[in-house]
Amino acid sequence: MEYIYAAMILHSADQEINEENVTKIIEAAGIAADDARVKSLIAALEDVDIEEAMETSAMAAPVAAAPVAAEAEEEEEEEEEEDEGAAEAEAAAGLGALFG
Repeated sequence: MEYIYAAMILHSADQEINEENVTKIIEAAGIAADDARVKSLIAALEDVDIEEAMETSAMAAPVAAAPVAAEAEEEEEEEEEEDEGAAEAEAAAGLGALFG
C-alpha cells in the first residue's frame, strides 16, 4: 500500500511518478524499496488517470463502509436484546425464590 501512497503523494505534489521518485519516498519513510514492486507500480499506472481514480475511490469509501456500519449496529442491538433477556430471567428466578 505504501507504494500506492508514494504515487499519490507525487501526484499531489505535481511531481513525475517514476521509479526514482517513488523509491525516494519509500526510502524516506524508512522502508527498503523493492525494485520489482516499484517497476510494477509504474507499469500499472501507465494508462491510469490518477485524479479520476482518487475521486472514484474517495466516493466509494463511504458507500463501502455503510454495510459494515449497519452490520455492527445490528450486532449491538442483538447483544442488547440478549442482555435484556438475561436480566428478565434473573428477575423471574428471584421472584420464584420469594414464593418458593
